[in-house]
Amino acid sequence: MTPASTHDALVARAAAQLGAGTAPALRKDSSNLFRDRDRQRRPRLDLRELHHVLACDTQAGWVDVEGLASYEQLVDWCLPRGFMPAVVPQLKTITAGGAAAGVGIEATSFRHGLVHDTLLEIEVLLPAGEVVLCTPDNAHSDLFFGFANSYGTLGYALRLRLATIPVQPMVHVTHRRTADAGEFFRLLHDATRGSADFVDGVAFGPGDYVVSSAAFCARAPWHSDYTYMDIYYRSLRERAEDYLSTRDYLWRWDTDWFWCSRNFGAQHPLVRRLLGRRRLNSRTYTRWMRINARWQLTRRLARLRGRYPESVVQDVDIPLDRAPQFLEFLQREIGIAPVWACPLRGELAGGEFPLYRLPAAPLYVNFGFWDTIESPVQLEPGHYNRLVEREVLRLGGIKSLYSDSFFTREEFAAAYGQAQYERLKRRYDPQGRAAHLYDKCVRRA
Repeated sequence: MTPASTHDALVARAAAQLGAGTAPALRKDSSNLFRDRDRQRRPRLDLRELHHVLACDTQAGWVDVEGLASYEQLVDWCLPRGFMPAVVPQLKTITAGGAAAGVGIEATSFRHGLVHDTLLEIEVLLPAGEVVLCTPDNAHSDLFFGFANSYGTLGYALRLRLATIPVQPMVHVTHRRTADAGEFFRLLHDATRGSADFVDGVAFGPGDYVVSSAAFCARAPWHSDYTYMDIYYRSLRERAEDYLSTRDYLWRWDTDWFWCSRNFGAQHPLVRRLLGRRRLNSRTYTRWMRINARWQLTRRLARLRGRYPESVVQDVDIPLDRAPQFLEFLQREIGIAPVWACPLRGELAGGEFPLYRLPAAPLYVNFGFWDTIESPVQLEPGHYNRLVEREVLRLGGIKSLYSDSFFTREEFAAAYGQAQYERLKRRYDPQGRAAHLYDKCVRRA
């Protein structure tokens, strides 16, 4: 069978699986959701066979990929053909459908926006089993724009057409350090107005900031390898410039889960050697995180020490002109470091994404901060996460929903376009077979 005919057969089988009754949750081999969920057993829809790259058009600049294909699979298919998806999220196990139904970002986002800004069309399996094709200008354009940040509550992506960009074999990276937070954001902004193909930054702590700009190149006088013993984020403060293969650059954060591998001791040279190159990746750390969450190991150890831990795993987007205020808040009230800072443009696809509104005019900064905060006293559940949410709303930003959220219904409705969502829900899931977005993302249904 051809890839297209195989896809059609798998889609027909998936649509038949839904049938009557409540739409089941999606069965996946991995997940990049970091919020606690209701662990009750429930039916699962198995779409794991839909993991292939189907076609591309290098002249028109697009690639067709099935929804359960990981970005690692997609990148490995695209690079030998001389191109890559315009936005490749940071972790190998993120799926194409997951990045579209959630929010995907990386260092090309200052130019190309978020993953959903690079979508050209989506084939969606609705909760009742119907399959619809959504484009920016067809009869289902409302779902095309409403799919982003819907987290499976309006249906599942079966096939996506993603914009692509040409690549070269190598990437030349330059790092600029500064001790001044204001200059840090000015350097980020300046880098987005130059010829760089990639821009991001890291706030290691007060007075310690690095802005990294990178550009494709055909050849390199040497190149670094951060897939084993050397650790990428440490190099930002050790080198003024660097060269990586394009594939290694795209996955530069995956080897150590940015810097979160330190929580498992995986940055110790002996532990790295014991794990081996193949186990140093986000897939391994995610598996360990799930085990820890299931058995509450970190929480139990903290309680033995008289401490009360709270997981704060968040990505938020703040307008550039208010980014210094948010960073100062993080350093004062939250205290997590390092913090990833990635500039991005909003809404580049010719329409508004109602469930994740980022007006096109300003440049935004995505702040990623992921750790556990321990308190000597017991605070209300979600204390630190609520501080973050309130500050994001105060500064006119928006928070990703892949992790724990504590919004009231009123806050959530205002921030995530729930009036438009209800219209989409009535049209595409009138029987309410799939969970409601608030219930799934806040109430952990």
